[in-house]
Amino acid sequence: MSEHVYIVDAVRTPTGRRGGGLSRAHPADLGAHVLSALVDRTGIDPARVDDVIMGCVGQIGAQAWNLGRNAWLSAGLPEQVPAVTIDRQCGSSQQAVHFAAHGIRAGEYDLAIAAGVEVMSLVTLNSSGTVGPELGMRYPFDGDGWRKRYGDQEIHQFRGGDLIVEHWGITDDEMHQLALDSHARADRAWAEGRFDREVAPWGDVTRDEGVRRGSTKEKLAALAPIREGGRHTAALASQIADGAAALLLASEDAVRRHGLTPRARMRATSVVGSDPVMILTGPIPATNRVLDKAGLKIDDIDLFECNEAFAGVVLAWAKETGADLARTNVNGGAMALGHPLGASGARLMTTLLHELERSGGSYGLQTMCEGGGLGNGTVIERL
Repeated sequence: MSEHVYIVDAVRTPTGRRGGGLSRAHPADLGAHVLSALVDRTGIDPARVDDVIMGCVGQIGAQAWNLGRNAWLSAGLPEQVPAVTIDRQCGSSQQAVHFAAHGIRAGEYDLAIAAGVEVMSLVTLNSSGTVGPELGMRYPFDGDGWRKRYGDQEIHQFRGGDLIVEHWGITDDEMHQLALDSHARADRAWAEGRFDREVAPWGDVTRDEGVRRGSTKEKLAALAPIREGGRHTAALASQIADGAAALLLASEDAVRRHGLTPRARMRATSVVGSDPVMILTGPIPATNRVLDKAGLKIDDIDLFECNEAFAGVVLAWAKETGADLARTNVNGGAMALGHPLGASGARLMTTLLHELERSGGSYGLQTMCEGGGLGNGTVIERL
């Protein structure tokens, strides 16, 4: 068993906008791209990797048939290394990081890769649910147990985001400011070279494609809501995107034996269930739990990454936990950078690691809301 679990390296693709520069990439090839980049950057013998755990939400079509395994093989990497694909909705690759860490702590792994990929331009949002009615899956769910517990009420993320806004008394002005800040921070990060070290370009796609300049609160206020009578618009929600990311985790013994230089330590992990009707409140209890497990307070955290699924999610989380928005998503969030579902957890962790190093911070906390009323929390400590 390993007392400590280390992050050795982390890499991501740029995030491509829907129909953009990554839209024609096969998901297995995009996953292979970051896996190859990670192996090259760390210099590890890939045959020594004990497992590859890859997050992906839309496991249908080109993303079916254990995409993690297909990505590893597509990269030309050793056939004897196993791989698995997991789905904890938007937190899938954050959960992949957790599972890799758990395996190392348990003594089952010495080296493990946690990754995620999603090509939403190809495998569109809710693709698996689109074919679901023929197989008995309807939305809202119509199983007897579900109906008995939750009735026939409308349940989906867009309503959940609006319920959060109403519950926490969040104003349109607050949401518009958060969206503007997200794009401005992402634009600044690229201008200052903050992303250069973490990104492995894909062909001529070298930068995140969703970052916009020149918007104003007045322009945002003119946009129609996503759902009739709702509060969130397309500008106040994460962008549909394509992308991939991967991290190498190692035990203490593996660090010594392979001559690796760890960059951070996994301090604590958490996963929680939350209200499946409001859906997106999981980051609040996940943050509280992971801080308790880490033995830290909210003010001990130097940087936060809270996924910008909707503007209201981040604002409610900050109001409830006391997290400082000035230290949250400092290089932009999913409203600017996009949210390639299964890749986002690993992408956020990659960005958090690199920004902790650039800024000299000690502790970083990552959290995400997830479909079904779930949330993950992770605290890492820079070395």
